[in-house]
Amino acid sequence: MKFQELLAYKKSFELAMSILEISKGFPKEEQFSLTSQIRRSSRAVSAAISEAYGKRKYPKHFQSKLTDADSENLETQTWIEFAQACEYITKELEIELKEKSEEVGRLLNYMMNNPQKFGVVNV
Repeated sequence: MKFQELLAYKKSFELAMSILEISKGFPKEEQFSLTSQIRRSSRAVSAAISEAYGKRKYPKHFQSKLTDADSENLETQTWIEFAQACEYITKELEIELKEKSEEVGRLLNYMMNNPQKFGVVNV
């Protein structure tokens, strides 16, 4: 299996792409702050999942990278809250994005709690 086939990867990638499109509408003065931060953290989730999958021969590295992905996912939720508080997105969109992020979080936790299902040995 390729890492691109992991449900957590697919969902996190989809969320990052949605955030990219939405953040294109943020004010220009946010380019080097909120816009870059929310894009970076949302993309980092998918990147950390792919790194974790590449480290699946090493259980502690696998767990560490998934923990990084989970942290980036939570950071993304924070930036989503800021985007709504600044009125760059609607409350409804905030809820939708956070629900997608929470789903990614559940998938990451499943991976962390069931590493053997993802090719991790010697757990």
